[in-house]
Amino acid sequence: MMDRLRLPVLALIIHLLSACSSTPEGPVLGELPRTPQANVQQLLQQAATLEGEQAWLLRLSAADQSARGGDLLQARRILEQTPLEQLKPAPQVFAYTLQAELALAQQRPDQALTAIQHNSFQRLAELPLPQQVRSHMARARTFEANNQPLTAIRERIFLAYQLNGQQPATAENHQAIWQLVSGLSDEQLSATGTEPDLNGWISLGRMVRQAKTLPQQQQAINLWRQQNPNHPASRQLPDELNKLLTFVDQPPRQVALLLPLQGSLANIAQSIRDGFMAAHFQAQQEGNALARIQIYDSTQFKTLDSFYQQAQADGIELVIGPLEKEPVRQLANMSQLPIPTLALNYTDPGQQVPAQLFQFGLAAEDEAREVARRAWAEGHRRAIALVPSGDWGNRVLEAFRQSWSSQGGTLLAAETIAEPGKLAAQLVEVFRLRESEARAKRLQQQLGTQLSFQPTHRQDVDFLFLAATPQQAQQVRPALIFQYVGDVPVYGTSQLHAATQNRTQYLDLEGIRFTETPWLLNPNTLLRRAVEQQWPQASSSLGRIYAMGADAYLLASRLKQLQALPDTRLEGVTGVLQLNTWRRIERQLPWATFHNGEVIPWTTTQAKP
Repeated sequence: MMDRLRLPVLALIIHLLSACSSTPEGPVLGELPRTPQANVQQLLQQAATLEGEQAWLLRLSAADQSARGGDLLQARRILEQTPLEQLKPAPQVFAYTLQAELALAQQRPDQALTAIQHNSFQRLAELPLPQQVRSHMARARTFEANNQPLTAIRERIFLAYQLNGQQPATAENHQAIWQLVSGLSDEQLSATGTEPDLNGWISLGRMVRQAKTLPQQQQAINLWRQQNPNHPASRQLPDELNKLLTFVDQPPRQVALLLPLQGSLANIAQSIRDGFMAAHFQAQQEGNALARIQIYDSTQFKTLDSFYQQAQADGIELVIGPLEKEPVRQLANMSQLPIPTLALNYTDPGQQVPAQLFQFGLAAEDEAREVARRAWAEGHRRAIALVPSGDWGNRVLEAFRQSWSSQGGTLLAAETIAEPGKLAAQLVEVFRLRESEARAKRLQQQLGTQLSFQPTHRQDVDFLFLAATPQQAQQVRPALIFQYVGDVPVYGTSQLHAATQNRTQYLDLEGIRFTETPWLLNPNTLLRRAVEQQWPQASSSLGRIYAMGADAYLLASRLKQLQALPDTRLEGVTGVLQLNTWRRIERQLPWATFHNGEVIPWTTTQAKP
């Protein structure tokens, strides 16, 4: 838990800066707590013998020392028992900075935000430099945790000047800025303002993102440095970009696409193949295509061993596939694979896999985790979940539950979606509407008169997580409105979006926010237009499968880069792609909402503050 406080790094920064810091504290500002040699209990015992400011400063020192020692609960208790509002500005800044650090360590970003907004921070610039650095670091991390990346970047840009090139603190700060810039939306990266340093970082992020290949990214970085020679990042590039400049990629020369082109999965396999080959042809036009693609029908091989023998004889260097669940499980049980393989499906959770096996797919579990992240970032803390019955619903619910609880969220109830005729009664129960009706009846009996009454739902629910088919979602949303629960925000996965452009159907889903692939949200991309000319169905929900094929091609060309540079994120048409430590490709998806019978992007500016 203590690694979240990052106090070892902070101590190093303070040590580097302490020699050159001044101490402008005085009667008005007050003193900052010292760092005595005594332990926590000795400090508290000494504080008990004193009164007023001297006692409070000792208590703050004890709280800080408790946090550094890993006892976060004790540190919080000491702060709660100290009259912070009676302190002078300097110790107040110290106390509320520590309070923010503790809240972040305990995954309470909303509490951290409240702490750093205390009015004592208006005097921060008058305090010694080490305290300024510590407070600005806490502020930056707080804004980041509260989904305010641009504000976090501004804090860190200011922090960079305070660090004044001191190493390794400056390098770490630059890397943190780049991570924030890399996570900005296209909308945010296209913005311009009057802040030169911020504009420089944003233009760097935009140029690197727009580059489609590693050589193009390297060229973009060098061009940016030429255009911005005096920018802080030009003088010291983030470590990730330095590695990118020196990385020498060698894409596989011969790639196998292994798919079941016959049988029950043939239609899906053919859509993946067509998306894959469309991406290949586009890459050829741009001069950066893989050398050779060979397609194999997995239904023609009796065993995986026989396929790999054939692939080795054909000189294959990378396998994309298989698609079927069972062969992927078989691969996972092998100790070693003869050829590196990017499976187009996932093994069972927690299963150990050989080092040569990578996994990619359109897992709804990724979307459930994305819902948890987005809802938390938008300030929600208590959820109710509705999912379909069966294995798929169970997996999605478990992914949401784990992600939500790991952030500190509370899942108040989780239900499988009832049949249409029973859905209304289910919502009445889960939102406790009968309790409201019972209160109204008791009040009517007490008053002896008929009252105009509208049921009210339980007030401890922040949002509803909905994983459902389009038909189920069309039943849920009107039922919520009918049962007076229409004010509860609904967050869903892409499965509820049929992509039919049917306005009548979309009106029944009004206001639902959901994750979706960039493919279906951006109809004017060159690749999608090219695919739709050949296969018009690529504009429907089947488009996600074509997009999966296109991103499989992207991953084939950049897999070595993802391995060598773990922070690399690829802008795919199924989402932003990143390789995790279990060699699974994780997707981060954009958001949309239904409004007036249309699907529109759901941007960060629309989010609940």
